[in-house]
Amino acid sequence: MKKVRFLFVAAASLLCGAASAQQDFSGPQYAKWGDTVEDRQKNILSSNFLKEACDNRDYNAAAQHFLELVQNAPAASENTYVRGALLYKNKINRAKSLAEKNALIDSLLWTYDLRVQYFGDHATRGKAYILDRKAREYLTYRPNDRAGIRSAFREAIEAGGAATDPETLVAYFSNLCDDYKNTDEVMPDEIIGEYERLSAFFGENAKEFRSQFDTAFGVSGAASCENLERLFRAKLEAAPDDEAVLAQAVSLMSRAKCSSEFYFAIAEKFYEVKPSSETAMFLAQAFQNKGDYAKASKYLNEALATETDPAEQQKLYVRIGLVELAANHIAAAAAAARSARDLDPEDGVPYFVLAQCYGVSAGQCGGFTGQAAFWAAYDTMARAIELLPADSEYLDHARTSLALFRNRFPTSEECFFNEAKEGSRYTVSCGTAAGVATTVRFR
Repeated sequence: MKKVRFLFVAAASLLCGAASAQQDFSGPQYAKWGDTVEDRQKNILSSNFLKEACDNRDYNAAAQHFLELVQNAPAASENTYVRGALLYKNKINRAKSLAEKNALIDSLLWTYDLRVQYFGDHATRGKAYILDRKAREYLTYRPNDRAGIRSAFREAIEAGGAATDPETLVAYFSNLCDDYKNTDEVMPDEIIGEYERLSAFFGENAKEFRSQFDTAFGVSGAASCENLERLFRAKLEAAPDDEAVLAQAVSLMSRAKCSSEFYFAIAEKFYEVKPSSETAMFLAQAFQNKGDYAKASKYLNEALATETDPAEQQKLYVRIGLVELAANHIAAAAAAARSARDLDPEDGVPYFVLAQCYGVSAGQCGGFTGQAAFWAAYDTMARAIELLPADSEYLDHARTSLALFRNRFPTSEECFFNEAKEGSRYTVSCGTAAGVATTVRFR
């Protein structure tokens, strides 16, 4: 089969040569292929052979034709360099030694340099496009050359300017942050400076990439509260009502769990500029961390009063329930948790809050009625454990609470004296679980 294929290629080449011999290459449209008709005919034939060799995966022959074209007609066709990159990538994958592989990688990168030299002024696939592709190849084939990767991406971004592909921006910045974390080659000021410089490159249609960009900055370690405050203070002093800058500052400082007065001030300012459920959540978490439950509850309830989306309402009710529970406002926490549960019966957190409310108030009731309320607390927490995802921050606490509630059940003797038969229905009459039907069980 291989012999037949080679015979076919040879025959096709002869036909191609015959056709070329009959064609007139003297016209000005062929000038890029050589100075003489004979040169043009030869170089066009080499270009055809390059295509055929790539199509037939004969990359050694393709490399020979590619080098002939680079020597004799480098500005003739953009496809020369497209196929050059293709053939070298395939030869890299087939390299027999590290030295051979490194030499082929050099050749691949050189192919992009040549393409910039001869086709860098292309309207859509010019210098910026070519250097973008080169930077990605550098990352793929030279992953350990960290300085080289940074240099290649910076060159691509410089060429692309505001039109740089946002995916390229994220790739560069993510690698820069990795270098900050893993080497001593990048300093925190460089991370902050590049974050500030590149932030303006993301348009409205690049929100997903902008989120990835912000996340890379947030987890880099360079985004400490002190560094963030230094970054945003000057910006906001110059433009205190800039919604985009406020949004960035609140998002990043919230992720860093900042608790400075500067953070609280800009978070409240952002809520003034753009009140929303999401911002209210930021503020509530910040003030809850600070122990200011009244302010946390204030912002959540303000957002709830204007929110019309049931899904967002449910999130607000959950957060209100958690804040009120932390503040030991048990009745208010239970009311919010019930509202959240009614809006989404498959969310485990409202059941978690309700069960905690039932347990706290049961402990305050005293006597058999208080012990009986722990049945409702246990049932509700068991439901929470069924619904909470495996990575929920509440799951371990829920399991611990479940065991504690069971230990507070009445004994068989206490049930006997209160005429409560095991397995029978019982309606709780005390605390926030009052009116909840449950089942009699012994400790």
